[in-house]
Amino acid sequence: MPRTALIERQTAETKIRLSLNLDGSGIAQIQTGVGFFDHMLTLLAKHGLFDLEIQADGDLHVDQHHTVEDVGICLGKALAQALGEKRGIVRYGSKTLPMEETLVTSALDLSGRAWYVSHVAFPTEKIGEFDAQLVDDFWQAVSANALMNLHLVLHHGRNSHHIAEGVFKATARALREAVAVDPRQTGVPSSKGTLTE
Repeated sequence: MPRTALIERQTAETKIRLSLNLDGSGIAQIQTGVGFFDHMLTLLAKHGLFDLEIQADGDLHVDQHHTVEDVGICLGKALAQALGEKRGIVRYGSKTLPMEETLVTSALDLSGRAWYVSHVAFPTEKIGEFDAQLVDDFWQAVSANALMNLHLVLHHGRNSHHIAEGVFKATARALREAVAVDPRQTGVPSSKGTLTE
């Protein structure tokens, strides 16, 4: 069965169409109207080997928050939908990733329960025109809607761009590991028999 999802979400603040293929080759077609965010989502697809298409129209005249958070909501829902009952998956993933002077660890569990912990601090409020705090808002939204545990740790780093890039690349690699099919795992990788609640 193809592990794909299509999420369409419209509110008074945003209109988003997102498609995801977990077994893709890293192809990204991203248009959110937020340049730095597009760059991060492209890295996510490339390093996760996900095919990801996102068209987002948000109230950027207000600020970037609604667009970034709502894309996170949609991506989380897409991950949950594409994984289905999660039969045969590895379930856990982690990656410690260097990005020049920066070192970041991302560890996650596709547990069916949402939990988000971040020990990542940005030395600047902005990355170009992008609000650095939105990195946290995005991943919290993904975690809540994918129903996964996600823990992020910044070991060291001084450049906000590198820190954000390290977070996205490390989490992409951790997700790539967690969603992979384990040929030895015939059922759901949980002693309770379900990872959907």
